[in-house]
Amino acid sequence: MNFKKLAFIAFSSFVLFSCSKEDETITTTTEISTPVSAFDEFNPDAVTISFDGDQITIETNGQPNHTSPYWEETHPLHIDPVVALAQTPGRIGNRSLTVTVSAAPEIASSSTATGLGPIGISVTGVPIFNDTEGDNRPIEEQIVETFDYAGAHNGPSGYHYHIESYDVPENNTVLSHNDEKLVGIMADGFLIYGRKCNSTGNYPTDLDVSGAHTSSTQHSDGKEFYHYHIINEFYLGSIIALFAVDLQGTPNSIL
Repeated sequence: MNFKKLAFIAFSSFVLFSCSKEDETITTTTEISTPVSAFDEFNPDAVTISFDGDQITIETNGQPNHTSPYWEETHPLHIDPVVALAQTPGRIGNRSLTVTVSAAPEIASSSTATGLGPIGISVTGVPIFNDTEGDNRPIEEQIVETFDYAGAHNGPSGYHYHIESYDVPENNTVLSHNDEKLVGIMADGFLIYGRKCNSTGNYPTDLDVSGAHTSSTQHSDGKEFYHYHIINEFYLGSIIALFAVDLQGTPNSIL
């Protein structure tokens, strides 16, 4: 990990956010600081993390550290398609994406719907997209057929993830599949983990409508903080979207 400026980020006091299931939110107590050790999970060949006071900047070249049929055929990480029945045009290439988030993100007074384009940065350095494609239409079966085993395909803005990685022998990534691994960080500064929770070892039952709750994780040394999980719900019968809901914090632009 390339730390340009390392600063200690202490756990902050609790913030109370209250509402009801009926209006699609939930009462939760949130510890608002992000555990620094989570950033050790990010691919150092693609991602640079910088700490500056109460801000964290994540920069990535968008190139994953795993195999894919979307690499150029001459690239050492190129493989033949495993699950993809078709491929979108283009290959994995160098790109530049940057987002700056608060080291102590807060739940906003209202949630924010995600749009097309990057909504988070994964641990591999590849951007996370939501469950829509093209002109804001939901992912359809024909689109699913273009995803590699990592749950990604290429688009006009480059290689990006939409869905949870597949459970196949070729999956040599650190990406989550039905587990508790860190997936990445969302544009509002909250971390996102796999479907299971480290604090219980199973699927969390107290998630709000955005798949988030307050608990400890493998990165927080027993302290509790607010974070997302991949929601344990199948999409189109066989896949699970990484993030198909609203952001509960204030989103920052990923440029």
